[in-house]
Amino acid sequence: MLERTHDTPDASGNEERTDGYVPLRSYGAIGDGRTVALIALDGRIDWLPVPSLDSPPVFASIVDAEHGGHVALRPTDADATVSREYLPGTNVLVSTWTTSSGKATVTDAMVTGVAGRLPWAEIARCVQGVEGSVEMEWAVVPGTLLNTAEPKRLDTANGAVIGIDGVTIAIVEVGFEPVHDDGPRFSGRFTTSEGSRSILTIVGTHNEPIFMPDPESTLDAVDRTIENWSTWSEEFSYDGPWSDAVQRSALALKLLIFSPTGAIAAAATTSLPEDRTGGKNWDYRFAWVRDLSYTVHALTRFGLREETHAAVSWVMRTIGEHDETMPIFYRLDGSKTDEVEERDVPGWNGIGPVTVGNRAGDQLQLGVWGDVFEIMRQYVVAGNVLDRATAAVLERLADDACHRWPEADSGMWELEETQHYVSSKMGCWQALDAAIELHDAGMIDGPRAKWVENRELIEQWVAEHGWNEELGYYVMYEGSTAIDTSVLLHAMSSFDRGPRMESTIRAIEDQLQRGPLVYRYTGMEDEESPFVACSFWLAAAMACVGRIDEATALMDQMVDQANDVGLFSEMLSAVDGEFMGNIPQGLSHLALIQAALTIEEVSAEQ
Repeated sequence: MLERTHDTPDASGNEERTDGYVPLRSYGAIGDGRTVALIALDGRIDWLPVPSLDSPPVFASIVDAEHGGHVALRPTDADATVSREYLPGTNVLVSTWTTSSGKATVTDAMVTGVAGRLPWAEIARCVQGVEGSVEMEWAVVPGTLLNTAEPKRLDTANGAVIGIDGVTIAIVEVGFEPVHDDGPRFSGRFTTSEGSRSILTIVGTHNEPIFMPDPESTLDAVDRTIENWSTWSEEFSYDGPWSDAVQRSALALKLLIFSPTGAIAAAATTSLPEDRTGGKNWDYRFAWVRDLSYTVHALTRFGLREETHAAVSWVMRTIGEHDETMPIFYRLDGSKTDEVEERDVPGWNGIGPVTVGNRAGDQLQLGVWGDVFEIMRQYVVAGNVLDRATAAVLERLADDACHRWPEADSGMWELEETQHYVSSKMGCWQALDAAIELHDAGMIDGPRAKWVENRELIEQWVAEHGWNEELGYYVMYEGSTAIDTSVLLHAMSSFDRGPRMESTIRAIEDQLQRGPLVYRYTGMEDEESPFVACSFWLAAAMACVGRIDEATALMDQMVDQANDVGLFSEMLSAVDGEFMGNIPQGLSHLALIQAALTIEEVSAEQ
């Protein structure tokens, strides 16, 4: 039986900040469909970009403890203990603090309006007295936008606000007095009593006037936000195994959906390190086509219509507008970039660099063809119909797949050295298989015979160059002896669910698995932590080859690796199970959902 690799987060409320930082496992997330805030177990908001998820962060002490900025809120009692949870079916976080003198709750929400997402960012922190009395301390300390600007206090007739290079932050409070201010910093203490309510509201805009909310209406806004989340969750349809983890993962993905366009961000943060040695720190606040594909599959399965249609429309429209070869990712507004800038800040726990931007946008990754076509196949299977503009784009892409699959590429892992990666060829097979299905369904036109011919040529290539009879597994690329977990995706795509895939799964277990954790490919043990999604892919692939009991056991162990509120980062340390990489990580939650759905579906067929 695989063992749990980590301990439950410290519930003492005194989680030690080493040089101002806490373990990444400490963070919960709240959001409003445009941006995301991260809240540590000790009550500090350490990350919030304004106004959008990919904007510069006004509060960023997660990567710059001294100057990044934060919003603190917790009891003054050093021995206070805390437990926290999301309200069921929501992304509203409730922390319950207990001290020797009493108990109080803090409810954190990014509030929504009557008509949905607000046109500004607004965080409500509501403190309610439950028992006795609890002395609380709070502070709003604006940051420097990753060392690019200096916050300034602006005094107006309607109250003081904070200005930072086009961003305006307002603080509205009830019951948080007395307020002590030091330039752009605000802080104070107050004491709860049984039934008391105190409210701190943080509002942010960029290059526009700022709305000052009525503090007395904030509790109504929080109630409305809870109702909005609950209404969304009521539309969610899944009662299979691991239902709580699956729903929490769907809610985590909902945080990453950028509602102004329908794009889906890979993660909410930038530059959280994949290993304690540093160097592998990336900006994931972009929309990867691959992740969007998996998200559409999950949302379609759950009966969620609006997000599915928005994501499908966004990706096809964006690809069509750029009229070029297959993309890897876009900005959340649909534009492209390969610019990367390093910021002069230390990084989480001093592990840099901290970057803005990602250079992988111009790489050739053949597997993305399969991802895009899988999006559209699932969309049609759900009963929808393609328009002619979308069909024309898909017809062109299917022809591109025929022409380009023999090329070397950077593979799923965005490697600098191009090779003939086996999973990339399988991805092109998946694209053509879906194109043929869409053609037969009357959704697209095009040279069907050509697509069939190339699908068969890819099968022949993989059999000749991707399978190593002596080693007994699919290799990472032609001529290699390395093994790559991305091949597991093509048990789910049905490229291979036979003896060769079974043998490859055994080799991955032998070479790359450590407890429930799995490295991405050969050699990564010396460079980075195990990749969360790989463990879920392994569980799903096990199910695809008939190993249901083992798949279920691995799934149980991996679900248990989430933090106290059910979130996952990109990676987990093989040493102590601590979170590494950006959080919350969409691909990790997508892989959990994929594995749960796959195990359920395969089990039902047996």
